[in-house]
Amino acid sequence: MINSEKISFVEGDRVLWVIIGLLAIFSFLPVFSASSNLAYVIGKGTPLGYLVKHFIIMLFGFSLLYVFHKIPYNYFKGISILMMPIVVLLLIYTVSQGNIVQGANASRWIQIPIIGVSFQTSNLASVTLMIYSAYYISKIKDNIPSFRASFLSLWLPITCIVMLILPANFSTSALLFLMIIVQLFIGGYPIKYLSYIFSIVMILLFAFVVTIKAFPEIIPNRLDTWNNRIENFLSGNVEDNYQIERAKIAIANGGILGQGAGKSVMKNFLPQSSSDFIYAIIVEEYGFIGGVLLIILYMILLLRIIVISHKASTTFGKLLVLGLGIPIVFQALLNIGVNLEVFPVTGQTLPLVSSGGTSAWTTFIALGIILSVSSDSFQNLNEKSSKKINNPLIILSEEI
Repeated sequence: MINSEKISFVEGDRVLWVIIGLLAIFSFLPVFSASSNLAYVIGKGTPLGYLVKHFIIMLFGFSLLYVFHKIPYNYFKGISILMMPIVVLLLIYTVSQGNIVQGANASRWIQIPIIGVSFQTSNLASVTLMIYSAYYISKIKDNIPSFRASFLSLWLPITCIVMLILPANFSTSALLFLMIIVQLFIGGYPIKYLSYIFSIVMILLFAFVVTIKAFPEIIPNRLDTWNNRIENFLSGNVEDNYQIERAKIAIANGGILGQGAGKSVMKNFLPQSSSDFIYAIIVEEYGFIGGVLLIILYMILLLRIIVISHKASTTFGKLLVLGLGIPIVFQALLNIGVNLEVFPVTGQTLPLVSSGGTSAWTTFIALGIILSVSSDSFQNLNEKSSKKINNPLIILSEEI
C-alpha cells in the first residue's frame, strides 16, 4: 500500500518542472555556440570556459529552485517585509557607486568581494517587490483602504524601488512597474487608485527627464541611450540599428530548419549574442521550427502559471504565482520581440536560456516559489481526496 504521507524528492507541478528542465538543458547549446564571439572575436576567455561558467550558474540556480520550492509559500509574507528595507539599501548603494561607461550610468551591479561575483540588485528588488505587493493586496482585499491610507505602506516602497532602478535600467523599472499594476488590477485594487499612481509616476518620470536634461551631472543616467534606441527603432536606419540588423540577418539565415548546432555565422558579428540576442542565434542554428518550439515552451509555461494560480487555495498564493510568473514570460516575449524588431532594444535577457548570473538565479527563485504554491495546492487536494475515501458520507453529501 502506498503511503500518501510520503514526501517526494521534488514537489509541485510536474509539467512546470519539465519545462524548466528542457529550457535549462537546451540553453547549453546556444550559449556554448554564441560564446565563441567573446572568445575568438573579442579575445576574452574560451568557449569551454563559458560553458563551465554557465553550468555552474545553472547548477546553483537549480539548487535555489529546489530550496525555495521546499519552503511553505506563506513564509514569504514575512520574508518580503524583512527584505524590503534591505533591497532599498542595496539599490541606494548600487546607484551611489556612480559607475560610468561611455558617459552613461552603469551602476547596476555590486561586487561581492569574497567570491568575486557581481550581483544585479534590481533583479532581487523586483522579486521582493512582487511578493510584497501580493501580500499587501491579499491582506486588504476585503477592506480596501483609501489611496491616502495605502500610500505609505504600498505606493511609497513601490515608487522608491522603481525610481532607484530607473537611472541605470529603464526597461527593468518600466517592466516592474507595469507588472505591479497588472498584479494589483488582478487582485481587485481599485482602478481609480491605479490611475492616481500611474499619473504620479508619469509626473515623476517627466520631472526626472527634465532635471537630468538641465543638470546631467547631478544624476548619472542613461537617457541618451534610451533616446538613441527609440530613435533608431523608429527611423529604421540600417547603420543606426547595427544590433537589430545583424539579428535579422541571423534569423534570415536560419530558414526553416536552420544551419545546424554551432554553425551560426552572425554570432561573430552580433554583440551580446549569448544574452540579449541569443534568440537570433537560436533561429539561425535551429531555424524557424526551433524558434517556434521555443516560443511554444514559454506559452506552456504561461499556461501552467495560470493553472497553478487558479488552483491556489489563498488569494496570496494566486497573486504570488501571477506576480512572479507573468514577468518571466513577458520578459521572454520582450526579448524575442527585440530580436524580431517588434520592440526597441531593451537589454532584457531570455529567461532560463541566456547566459548570465543574477537574472538566472532570481528566475529560479521565482519559479521555486511558484512550485511551492503548486505543492501546497496538491497537498490540499490529496487531503480532500483522502477524507472522501475515509468518509463515504462526504461523497454522498456532494452527490446530493
